[in-house]
Amino acid sequence: MTDLQEPEVLYEKRGHVAHVTLNRPTVLNAMNLRMHEKLAKVWDDVEADDEVRLAVLTGTGSRSFSVGQDLRERAELDRQGVPASTFGSRGQPGWPRLTERFALSKPVVARVNGYALGGGFELALSCDLIIASDHSVFALPEATLGLVPGAGGAFRLARQIPLKTAMGYLLTGRRMSASEGLRLGLVNEVVPEEELDAAVTAWTDALQRSAPLALRAIKDAVMRSLDMPLPDAFVTPFAWEERRRHSADAVEGPRAFAEQREPVWSGR
Repeated sequence: MTDLQEPEVLYEKRGHVAHVTLNRPTVLNAMNLRMHEKLAKVWDDVEADDEVRLAVLTGTGSRSFSVGQDLRERAELDRQGVPASTFGSRGQPGWPRLTERFALSKPVVARVNGYALGGGFELALSCDLIIASDHSVFALPEATLGLVPGAGGAFRLARQIPLKTAMGYLLTGRRMSASEGLRLGLVNEVVPEEELDAAVTAWTDALQRSAPLALRAIKDAVMRSLDMPLPDAFVTPFAWEERRRHSADAVEGPRAFAEQREPVWSGR
């Protein structure tokens, strides 16, 4: 059994980019409790390591990003009398999962190749950018299984696309093509599978040209202000903006521009 021999999560740092790979290809990268435990440690490290400026999340293979919760494991837990989960993962292995890491300050890029279903789609929705191959498919089929999209899909999808459109997908489990996700503004770029890695690299290169503290300040301000009245957003203190404003990088950017050279970011 491959899944018993291979780690459920692959984690590698290449320069300033952390690469996180869901690694259960024999079950289309379905997420079990052991995977969630390992992912929690990975996201802790991504946030804590100042050399890491962003992360790329993907799944092993060309068939699936992730098909979400391992329903065979869920069925076994039901047989054991383990209470069914609901919205959120508090009290469960791996909490807070990426879908509830509201304070994760670094950009996360979802590299989607194939199915992103259920919790897999919810993972992608919790990322800051989605780059997808043209054969990728997104869906939240929970209602057809007697479940709810408890990892944020019920909340995020309705915030990221028009409400009536979101309700159509949520209530029926209908599948969304990558091209439709692009049209709706849910996906940033769609490319043929053979061009996916190059497209992701182009995005990560672009992100690394930005100052790391500016990335964190902007993400923090945007995500925390989504539900604020606009006047309140302008006067709210944002912790990462305070760090950026008093950083060496805040001086380096204008200086490099004036000296007509590329800036050298220290992240400090």
